[in-house]
Amino acid sequence: MRVLLTNDDGIEAEGLQVLRRALAAVPDVDLQTIAPDGNRSAIGRGITTRRPLMVGEVTFDDGTVGYATDGTPVDCVRLAKLGLIADWEPELVVSGINHGANLGDDITYSGTVAAALEGVLLGLPAIAVSQQSAAREMDFRLGDRFDFDEGARFCARLVEELDRIPLPAGTLLNVNVPAGDAAGVVAARLGKRIYRDELKLQSEEEGKRKYWIYGDDPGYQEIEGTDLAAVAAGYVAVTPLHLDLTYEAGLQDLSEHDFQRLLAPAAREVE
Repeated sequence: MRVLLTNDDGIEAEGLQVLRRALAAVPDVDLQTIAPDGNRSAIGRGITTRRPLMVGEVTFDDGTVGYATDGTPVDCVRLAKLGLIADWEPELVVSGINHGANLGDDITYSGTVAAALEGVLLGLPAIAVSQQSAAREMDFRLGDRFDFDEGARFCARLVEELDRIPLPAGTLLNVNVPAGDAAGVVAARLGKRIYRDELKLQSEEEGKRKYWIYGDDPGYQEIEGTDLAAVAAGYVAVTPLHLDLTYEAGLQDLSEHDFQRLLAPAAREVE
């Protein structure tokens, strides 16, 4: 199986390197690594369209070669799919291991999850993997000590047994690994964050103001069956995600509304 490894923390990030070594050891995996040349955390599904991308080879400590780009995680997946590596095209996208969890509403900002979503968009199965810090914080922006070994082993086994896993087409697996020894693995739905953001003026000079707008330590709704609750309890959370954001019930309600009236000149008249 041809596996593309990428991330949003940068090609030199420890999480990517630990996972790269674990995937390289899986039998029958043809692994290639394309990742940003620096940290692109929380960039979401950003892409580079207004300039060309710089790409350079990087030699890893085991003598193999990867590719670093000044683009985004999504750019990395597209580079692979469009033929950056001669005679090689990915069959699976693996993104991570992220330095910090990607849980609940956080996934909408995550560059790690964005890269996996790009795989799905391009018709490829995908896995996003994130690691809670040793401090067991529930905010991906906090914590600076990580042990990636268990997450890397688990992801490598996922890849090895992917054909046996009930993963529908157009779906990725978002994996979040707790700190320490996991109590087990649960399939979980996305939870709901409680953000504590506020506008804080940091400085003002020459008519310009500098603000902080994101607060620290967001909470979450403690609902059983969610990824947030699972990781908080010490379990690996596996969440299936897809790109179909259509709200079907809302679509039905909208179809019954008289939108045609808004096209007529009479719609501008006050009734």
